[in-house]
Amino acid sequence: MVNMNKIPTVSSSPSLNMNMNSSANHINEWKGDAGHLNINETYYNLIQCHWHTPSEHMLNGTKFDLELHAIRTTSKGEFAVIGILYKIGSPDPFFSKLLNDIKSSVDKDIDVGVINPREIKFKSRPYYRYVGSLTTPPCTEGVVLTIVKKVRTVSSEQLSALKGAGYEENARPT
Repeated sequence: MVNMNKIPTVSSSPSLNMNMNSSANHINEWKGDAGHLNINETYYNLIQCHWHTPSEHMLNGTKFDLELHAIRTTSKGEFAVIGILYKIGSPDPFFSKLLNDIKSSVDKDIDVGVINPREIKFKSRPYYRYVGSLTTPPCTEGVVLTIVKKVRTVSSEQLSALKGAGYEENARPT
């Protein structure tokens, strides 16, 4: 992994609609222009996010309670993923806005309405970067993965809600 100082330019629209999908993949799709990530003049548009419990990545041999993946793609079909690790602690503000929707998304798709992806706070954090693959089918290779170095917190209630919505033990083995 390469340790860099901050994530390159991340641009997000001020608002968009997000659909929580209860399918086996539990993909949460962003509708409309959700912003882009610029890595070496290649622009990756935010298309969806999902969570893994426990985390799929480890830092210094430590696995965490949760990992968010924000999936981005180019017009050529190239992928980039930003991963954010979480441990139990204070509630996460982004999850707080989604908590009731997460709880009600069990076994059904819901439109959560207007959510600003900037609330995930991707910017200005040290990170690790490597080229790997998607961790869910079709497991596309050549994906630029960026893992935010700072571990964030999520409350026990927030983690339980995600697990209750189908995100329990869905991380690939490492």
